[in-house]
Amino acid sequence: MASQQQQQQQQPGGPMSQPGLQATALQQQQQQLNQQQDFDPVHKFKMLIPQLKESLQNLMKIASLNLAHNTTIDNGIKSSDTSVQRFDKSLEEFYALCDQLELCLRLAYECLSQSIDSAKHSPNLVPTATKPDTVQTEAMSYSQYLGMIKSQISCAKDIHNALLECSKKISGKGPPQGIM
Repeated sequence: MASQQQQQQQQPGGPMSQPGLQATALQQQQQQLNQQQDFDPVHKFKMLIPQLKESLQNLMKIASLNLAHNTTIDNGIKSSDTSVQRFDKSLEEFYALCDQLELCLRLAYECLSQSIDSAKHSPNLVPTATKPDTVQTEAMSYSQYLGMIKSQISCAKDIHNALLECSKKISGKGPPQGIM
């Protein structure tokens, strides 16, 4: 019995190697998740919100202290010997965080728009004849696929012609003569 347990522990698929494999797989998944979150604008937005709140609190605190300090100077109670924190630096920090949040939101919107356009212009896959045993739901027929490809080619030609026309106008050659 003891020799069987030792053999199982020494084998690559034995009980001792399972937790080690699971731990490395879990670490790899966490690394992939962290990498995805680094590029995810929504995740970055969520991470910046607490910083923005803290920056706003700091900004209001400095504004309050500066106002109180200026009030005491105006009333003649204190002189301007004491130094106060600079309001403009905290305001710049707040605006920088706002700019970062705006960029995150714009990027998220662009990603969403691109995803919607992608789904719109290529919604479903064409069933393949190589794997007849797999059932592909929501697949388009070959004729539908051809129609979609023809419309994409037509759109690409229109864009190409528009770019040619613009390049000729910029170079000063006038309107193009024989566009497809």
